[in-house]
Amino acid sequence: MGRLFRSAFLSVMLLVMALPAFGERENTADKQGSEATITVLDGPVDKSAAQGESSDGSTAAVEITGVRLEETEAGFTLLLETSGELSLPETMVRGNAAISNISNATLNLPEGEDFFASSPAKGIALVTVSALPDSRVQIAVTGADVSPAVSFQVNALGLIASVVVGDVSVQTTDDDAIRLTVTGDQLEDDYFVPNASSATRTNTRILDTPQAIQVVPQQVLEDQQVLRIGEALRNVSGIVAPIDANTSTGASITLRGFSGETSFRSGSVFQDGFRINGTFSTEDTANIEQIEVIKGPSSVLYGQNDPGGIVNLVTKRPLPFPFYEIEVQGGSFGLIRPSFDISGPLTEDGSLAYRLNAAYQSEDGFRDFETQRERFFAAPVLSWDISDRTNLTVLLEYSDETTPYDSGIVALGDGIVEIPRDRIINEPDDFVDNRFLSVGYDLTHEFGEDWMLNHGFRYTNQDYFTVTTLPIGFDEATGEVARFFADREVIFDDYSAQASVVGKFNTGSIQHQLLAGIDYNFNEFDELTNFDTATPTPLNIFDPVYGAVPRSTFAGLAPFPGFDSSTEQIGVFLQDQVTFSDELILVGSLRYDTATERDLSGDTPNQTDQALSPRIGFIYQPVENVSIYASYSQSFLQNSGQAADGSLLGAERGSGYEVGAKAEFLEGDLLATLAYFDITKRNVAATDPNNPFFSIATGEQQSQGVELDLAGEILPGWSVIANYAYTDARITEDSTNPAGNRLFNSPQHSAGLWTTYKIQTGDLKGLGFGLGANYASSRFGDLANSFEIDDYFLTNAALFYERNDWRFGLNLNNLFDVNYISATENSRTFGNQVGTPFSVVGSVSVQF
Repeated sequence: MGRLFRSAFLSVMLLVMALPAFGERENTADKQGSEATITVLDGPVDKSAAQGESSDGSTAAVEITGVRLEETEAGFTLLLETSGELSLPETMVRGNAAISNISNATLNLPEGEDFFASSPAKGIALVTVSALPDSRVQIAVTGADVSPAVSFQVNALGLIASVVVGDVSVQTTDDDAIRLTVTGDQLEDDYFVPNASSATRTNTRILDTPQAIQVVPQQVLEDQQVLRIGEALRNVSGIVAPIDANTSTGASITLRGFSGETSFRSGSVFQDGFRINGTFSTEDTANIEQIEVIKGPSSVLYGQNDPGGIVNLVTKRPLPFPFYEIEVQGGSFGLIRPSFDISGPLTEDGSLAYRLNAAYQSEDGFRDFETQRERFFAAPVLSWDISDRTNLTVLLEYSDETTPYDSGIVALGDGIVEIPRDRIINEPDDFVDNRFLSVGYDLTHEFGEDWMLNHGFRYTNQDYFTVTTLPIGFDEATGEVARFFADREVIFDDYSAQASVVGKFNTGSIQHQLLAGIDYNFNEFDELTNFDTATPTPLNIFDPVYGAVPRSTFAGLAPFPGFDSSTEQIGVFLQDQVTFSDELILVGSLRYDTATERDLSGDTPNQTDQALSPRIGFIYQPVENVSIYASYSQSFLQNSGQAADGSLLGAERGSGYEVGAKAEFLEGDLLATLAYFDITKRNVAATDPNNPFFSIATGEQQSQGVELDLAGEILPGWSVIANYAYTDARITEDSTNPAGNRLFNSPQHSAGLWTTYKIQTGDLKGLGFGLGANYASSRFGDLANSFEIDDYFLTNAALFYERNDWRFGLNLNNLFDVNYISATENSRTFGNQVGTPFSVVGSVSVQF
């Protein structure tokens, strides 16, 4: 199967490489902005001239022989020198780009095929003039932060484009001018992202949100050559996540001290606002635009989740202009990863657009497995502007991967066993096959300037199959791991639908942004496990002999009691963002949930949980770029655990207080967030110490701490993303473990720093350097605090060079080859994942 996908992928790669460059792309083409408003202000325009027709009705192509750009106080002018009269362009605006197509022109420039100007004026990122098929020429003007205002005028020398930065109306008395007044929100640019939608389900400034929000933008993912979501999360305070390649067991991430259900299997990982349920594999990054992390209880908008917060993966969407990128990455441990990203309009008017991201990845890994890691990933997206008020986007995501089944290593005494980090406690041929499919759509409709409908649907299917040698105990005196053969198949189907209405209105001088919605989820989980307890296959961890016992066929053995269940959830929510004045904002939210879990085999009773989850937050802004906030919120999460007597555990409930301050510095290029939090989680599920295949409720846990995050540009070319967290996460009530024990996988101190500098001028323009570090203090590996994980300090570096459409990158990870444990799973024998040693990732990419 892997060879088939590899052949198909390479064939598509060759096809993409053969595509003609229909138009020069701009450097920030893969960044998404908010929708802009276009207003045509002037009087009638001669239709034949606008269409590029001569007096007899034929199309007359005019040569553009020169392009001159002159900066003005408000922006710049662009003169297209011609020998004839150009038609007035047809212009559309998407995000922060104004794109104008001239219908009767060809390019014949002495300096080359196309015209290119980077940062020609303050607030303008890029200007391109490039040839299109059928005697057309495209002018693309990209604003650095907001969409520019553009007007066109014909004079004796040619066509003049006047560009003004930002939300400005261009004044002219010329009857032949077409004016665009563009109003848009800021674009996620470089390391600084001013807006995020995850915390409020509305496109709201981070400064106007009473909750800690951190965003890992596309530029950081590119500079660090992030291949796995866990690698990206090290840029966010208060998160501990697997940042290596060998995790195949769905190891948890820990957010603000809580691991619980916050894993890549279920719980608090979302994609475009839809929860990712039943995912046993790590998410691919090929189609990720940015990652938004919302701290604290967030059930009020997203239903069930752990009180530590949620991670929302924002995917790439179609672009209104041609864009093609091909990248090949390679590196240590046999890493090979070709990928491509192509996008553009499918119709003349741009109403129908597409995007396709695809990647193939193969690597041997640093652990002593015979199973090679292979993954094929594809994510096509189609966007249709049905009208100027209605848009339908259809999405599909598919992955097929094979990885080793890696249980990690065991604890010995009060620490982790000291063995070579490539040594495994499974069999070398243990493996996981996993196929994942997601299809859905997003529909938006504007009822007017102030009201909008958002509706979406997702269907996901996952077929997970593993063959493993499962460790269930460790004799510390002899060094022998007790293992038994097992296999497991899980088929998971999930249906999710959401609908909400958001609108703005005033009551007197008070401004409101109201959000009301409903969401529904239904999933079926069908699992069958074979477990051969009659055929032990022990392994001495200090002197391993693999393959000593033939693998079991499970013939004549009854399957282990599996789970054949379904869950149905429905929630309704209401939120009002109330602006009393420029200084004071109130956000109030309320949600009601009901969730029913059914055992389809009839062995256990059905269980229904209901919850009312409120949130209230205040924001005070003494000056425009500073916010002081306070909030209280609750969370709700139906326990997936089952007790040994067959009963289901009651739902977890969480509540949290948070106070903090946010500020934008350096003319809005740098964002800092400082937060204090106090979160309590009750009725927590944990592994039953007397029966590891079942769960018990452990009582109450509490986490308190301080977090600091910083992201943005310090000087032109010098960017930084940094974080620090102090987290005191402990058991406060428990029937099994002592109160006061620290929560597992939660260091008290953690920090991260990543900074890059790219030379802006001169012969070395485009050459860049990156340096980073990640630190985690010691942490306990289980709730019993029976063993401790050592602290670690990792150093990473990067060298890259960007020239024209090419980018060359070289990243050095774990530069000093530190031996460390990246994540734990509350077990002495399972889930203690070994961190990746020193590794190199190199890349070559081209955009055209």
